[in-house]
Amino acid sequence: MNNKIEEDKMISVGINGYGTIGKRVADAVARQPDMKVAGVVKTRPTNEARHAIANKYKLYANNLENMKNFTDAGMEISGTLEDLIEESDIIIDCTPGKVGPANKELYISKKIKAIFQGGEKAPIAEVSFNAQSNYRNCIGKDYVRVVSCNTTGLCRTLGIIEKTIGIKKARVTLIRRGPDPGNSSKGPVNAIVPNPVTVPSHHGPDVNTIFPNMDIMTSAVIVPTTLMHLHTIVIELKNPTTTEEIKELFKKTPRIILVKASEGITSTAEIMEHARDLGKKRGDLNEIAVWDESINVIGNELFYTQAIHQESDVVPENIDCIRAMLSITENPDESIEMTDRAMD
Repeated sequence: MNNKIEEDKMISVGINGYGTIGKRVADAVARQPDMKVAGVVKTRPTNEARHAIANKYKLYANNLENMKNFTDAGMEISGTLEDLIEESDIIIDCTPGKVGPANKELYISKKIKAIFQGGEKAPIAEVSFNAQSNYRNCIGKDYVRVVSCNTTGLCRTLGIIEKTIGIKKARVTLIRRGPDPGNSSKGPVNAIVPNPVTVPSHHGPDVNTIFPNMDIMTSAVIVPTTLMHLHTIVIELKNPTTTEEIKELFKKTPRIILVKASEGITSTAEIMEHARDLGKKRGDLNEIAVWDESINVIGNELFYTQAIHQESDVVPENIDCIRAMLSITENPDESIEMTDRAMD
């Protein structure tokens, strides 16, 4: 497979799946100076498919059998997923979890690189990806998995602490949203559900796909909200630091922002309102929001609370992953800065 795109050539990105993540990834790709959207794939002629056409993205069906459904609905269709692969330098697979393995067989047969999402198990890919933590491990790889929204959030904040101060162990409780805001078919409605009932949860091992030597244990519950996930984090540190040093560290780290209860941001609802006030498309927040007042170093332990916008924090990771896999730049900071500037 081609590991290097010609310098003057725009990277042609095909997006298989145009739902919650896929449509955001498509918009992010379209804003990059070195990329273009080759097309997007839908299985059915939904309203999202109409939005794709309105955004001037070429629309493809997932297979020949479904093409007629689009033409019957009056939608212009450019072919199938296989046709899109021929027009693309790389595929970002944003299909629902557990669909990826079947798709991977097609990608292998067509000799095209592909990025999978965190809904797939880690073995689907050669390596899992977080831009700030292991970008260089993914350079030139053919199949990579961008880790889930929760794992992305943990890798960003834990990663910079591990790199600069060192972590003896981390213990995390995840308070997870139920469905995404646009999904009315899931709950819980009037319950708090252990997720899973067994402890620790799967989130710690997922962080270990990025930081294999980190001592991390996680537990999780699902609550009746759609807005964000929330993490409470306790870290035993290897080296001494102070509360102010941690705050300054987070302030200087890309894709982390500090929010203050003293300035009216006391909940995830107010974080989302803040994102809307910033003029973010769809009110998305790609950054991890850490409450300033929650950051506290006591002895050799660090405490803080962070919020994760599950619909959008992985989006810039997909963009950086493209550049790593296609060897566009070997410098993660260069890619992160380019991605974030284009998406700002």
